[in-house]
Amino acid sequence: MTIAAPVQLRARAIRKQKIVKAVILTLTLLFLFMPLLSMLLFTVRQPLSGRWSLNAWQAIFTGNGDSLGTDLSILWQGLGYSLALSAVTAVAMLLLMLPAMVIVHIRSRKLERAMEWVATLPLTIPAIVLVVGLGPIYRWLSADVLSTNPIWLCFAYVILVMPYAFRALAVGLNSIDVVTLSEAARSLGASWPKVFVRVIIPNLWQAVFSASFISIAVVLGEYTVASLLGRMNLQVALYQLGQSNSQISTAMSLLAMAFGVLLLLAIDAIAGAVNKHKERD
Repeated sequence: MTIAAPVQLRARAIRKQKIVKAVILTLTLLFLFMPLLSMLLFTVRQPLSGRWSLNAWQAIFTGNGDSLGTDLSILWQGLGYSLALSAVTAVAMLLLMLPAMVIVHIRSRKLERAMEWVATLPLTIPAIVLVVGLGPIYRWLSADVLSTNPIWLCFAYVILVMPYAFRALAVGLNSIDVVTLSEAARSLGASWPKVFVRVIIPNLWQAVFSASFISIAVVLGEYTVASLLGRMNLQVALYQLGQSNSQISTAMSLLAMAFGVLLLLAIDAIAGAVNKHKERD
């Protein structure tokens, strides 16, 4: 009897914990999904007449908004610029940060702390403050060096994605013994470029994919910098489109968020595939 009582109390406590967890999880999901559900209902229900319609979604998937009296060319233009910016920003971020982080990780752990402080600094600076500093630089670049093409926003976006990319790459570097791998490869006669490409990078694929996908998600959702600098991207196009047809703009916003969720799921899938491949080897 003295043994059974603690077992029953433990079982009762576990049941209470499960109930509390279920309630908290349900409330959290409701808090997160209620706005998304409201957005979805707004795209299929006419605000004035209350009539249900899929015209907004049809306009997006057919690429023709004439039936709703809306020109979707600005949407496709903004989407094209954002996709190009995502690719260029991810590549530029990796070319800038990955070699620097590997070298610092191998040579000086003290310098790595300073690099972490610099990389995470954009998190503490509001985007509008960054624009105030970047505005004169972009005016000079647009007038004297480059052009007003939105693709040059990649320089500003590399700064914005640095904190997220740094954390993803740092986790990957800390999960392997970079120093031992590089010293072993060097002792076998490999040059530093070969060590970097043939030894270190294959062990960091998961971190590289994570940093790239997070960077893409950040670029696709960025509005402040592009808007204040007078450049076109997806979010600026959605804002301008919302002035003429808010239902199409809201539907496209939902698709952009769904794409971001798919990127995060892709990170998990790639991480699982990489882990299985390592276990097989």
